[in-house]
Amino acid sequence: MGKRGKSKQKSHGQVQTRHLTREQVNITAEANYIIQQALKGDIRIVRLGALLLFSSPSGDAWLLDVEDELALCLARLGEKQPFRITETATNFSIEWAANYQIEGERFIVIEPSGQVRTIIGYPTREIMQAAR
Repeated sequence: MGKRGKSKQKSHGQVQTRHLTREQVNITAEANYIIQQALKGDIRIVRLGALLLFSSPSGDAWLLDVEDELALCLARLGEKQPFRITETATNFSIEWAANYQIEGERFIVIEPSGQVRTIIGYPTREIMQAAR
């Protein structure tokens, strides 16, 4: 993919946010990047328009649609999860698996079945800042 865009180190020294230009955007490549960061236990946040990807120290990685509160788990506890992202030069499609909400330090996942999971330990403050 080449250049990754500008990196900005947060004051905690743990969260890194990247800003990409339109020419640098490849959702599948960014999903694979964020999975690799999760497998290393690094916290990373990547914003692509309405999409936001993040990794956590627990080995989890997610793709979010911040406008529609849709979520797709890319990695869980250090294991890559099955997901489907289809891209062309002009369009993309994502098979979303859940909805999400962030309440303080809680990342809440609502599955289509109605099952609700609450996860603590994600960089929720940074996710909310990047989503603005």
